Amino acid sequence: MSASQIPPATAVPGDDVPTLLVKIFGKDRPGITAGLFETLAAYSVDVVDIEQVVTRGRITLCALVTAPSPGQGSAEGDLRATVHGWAESMNLQAEIISGRGDNRPRGTGRSHVTVLGHPLTAETTAAIAAAITATGGNIDRIFRLAKYPVTAVEFAVSGAETASLRSVLAPEAAQLGVDVAVVAAGLQRRAQRLVVMDVDSTLIQDEVIELFAAHAGCEAEVAEVTAAAMRGELDFEQSLHARVELLGGLDASVVEAVRKEVRLTPGARTLVRTLKRLGYQVGVVSGGFTQVTDALQEELGLDFASANTLEIVDGKLTGRVTGDIVDRAGKARLLRSFAQRAGVPLAQTVAIGDGANDLDMLNAAGLGVAFNAKPVVREAAHTAVNVPFLDTVLYLLGITREEVEAAETHVG
Repeated sequence: MSASQIPPATAVPGDDVPTLLVKIFGKDRPGITAGLFETLAAYSVDVVDIEQVVTRGRITLCALVTAPSPGQGSAEGDLRATVHGWAESMNLQAEIISGRGDNRPRGTGRSHVTVLGHPLTAETTAAIAAAITATGGNIDRIFRLAKYPVTAVEFAVSGAETASLRSVLAPEAAQLGVDVAVVAAGLQRRAQRLVVMDVDSTLIQDEVIELFAAHAGCEAEVAEVTAAAMRGELDFEQSLHARVELLGGLDASVVEAVRKEVRLTPGARTLVRTLKRLGYQVGVVSGGFTQVTDALQEELGLDFASANTLEIVDGKLTGRVTGDIVDRAGKARLLRSFAQRAGVPLAQTVAIGDGANDLDMLNAAGLGVAFNAKPVVREAAHTAVNVPFLDTVLYLLGITREEVEAAETHVG
């Protein structure tokens, strides 16, 4: 077919073009959608928009179509009678509303608002919806992402800027005891990304230095140094050197023992496998030790891993670390380095962490997720997850439970 033979594209109906909104309700069964459009086909109408939802076996099907003109055979009255007759024969209800043109254009500013509840109550949903409305936003669509291990729903919102929504919804979510993530809509949300995680108390349930300290019999001393750092009496590098010094003299065989004691956070394996299956690159940065992160990288198939390294001489831990220290600033620097190596813009990175040591990384990423974090971290991060399942982060990325399970099924 030559260019001159290609028919012109049908124009989107203008505001003056008569249209009909055909709504069908009732018990779902195979053939309803096909049956409605076969009925409408007799009137040579054009389809402008379609939306269908099935909830607990009940279907709501909406079709926005151009109204039939007298020159297309039967007129609108005949179409109405025919559609109602078809619906009655299927034990369905029909409603047909006359109007003009397409749907009202959505407001500028598009965002996805993901809400995680365990459970998600009607009171919470009402409060979130009211908060969205208060920002000037309009809820265009709502759908469920997951029912297990938490209830996760996503609101498609227009008419409000993402930053404004986030600033309003974050304190509301904290007060309600649910997790809310607000991200800008657009193609980049579906692009391949880089996800970088902290390790201790994020990817794994443990604090690695405490596992080593247990073998050295100095748990209390390590805990005291950690507490001093949390009180601001020591910075991270000072506290790291002070704690590692207490491990001096341990036999190097303790490394293998600690590796076996490490416990992955529930959902960690699912998170990594699903991300990898969907084409994401995944890395970890840790204020812990490469002696553990290297093993995790191999076990989980991580693309990137960086941590501090315990010095071992003559089969013994010396009580020192070697190389550059991975601290708060170092984690953010490594996120940028991983993104550059992965060929992923920083805006399309996701960082996950729990401590103040992760704040620079969380703020540098396109989406920073505080996972079961300290209050100061929850307040500073883009969003927070406060359930003990790491794979719930997938829902914040718009990945549904069905997609997670499909990815699990195909993993060898």
